[in-house]
Amino acid sequence: MKLKQLEGYLGNLDQFPNPKVELEQYPTGPHIASRMVYTGENSFEDIGGKVVADFGCGCGTLSVAAALLGAEYVVGIDIDPQSLEIASLNAEDLELDINLVQSDIRSSAWRGSVVDTIIMNPPFGTRKKGADMDFLLMALKVASRAVYSLHKTTTREHVKRAALRDFNAKSAEVLCELRFDVPQLYKFHKKKEVDIAVDLWRFVP
Repeated sequence: MKLKQLEGYLGNLDQFPNPKVELEQYPTGPHIASRMVYTGENSFEDIGGKVVADFGCGCGTLSVAAALLGAEYVVGIDIDPQSLEIASLNAEDLELDINLVQSDIRSSAWRGSVVDTIIMNPPFGTRKKGADMDFLLMALKVASRAVYSLHKTTTREHVKRAALRDFNAKSAEVLCELRFDVPQLYKFHKKKEVDIAVDLWRFVP
């Protein structure tokens, strides 16, 4: 599947009707999501034929991308039941088989199978400090092959140090810098839309 085609599919997915600020729910836009998962498959062969987990999957954008690119098994994990309902409808619309689990990613309840690759757009930690690092620590414990994650560019040194020194990652590499569009979703947003520089990382556990 071509990148443009993938982005087109993702652009038609339903997103959060009432995003929850405490969970830092921002949709992963089709531009970023398509590039993230496409890079994982075409540069590293980390998606096709693999077991892929989407941590904090929200409405399932990254899960759908992984399924479209031929993942053998996709599991989307989120704590919010309403997001999972939308993710389920998104998967149904495209006739994709995605397993959705309501759980805190830190819980071991959902962990049955060996996971090759984890893809995630974690909370940036602006509401709950360190939330992004909680996700990364957990992902590096669970994935056997690779973790793809988005983190604010301003935290680059901190993320690298934590991954290599504290979380025992074999490698931590910024694949590219992207612009993350944050639409005006919440009352405290003063501007219509703001774009934040984010890094697309690939970590090897």
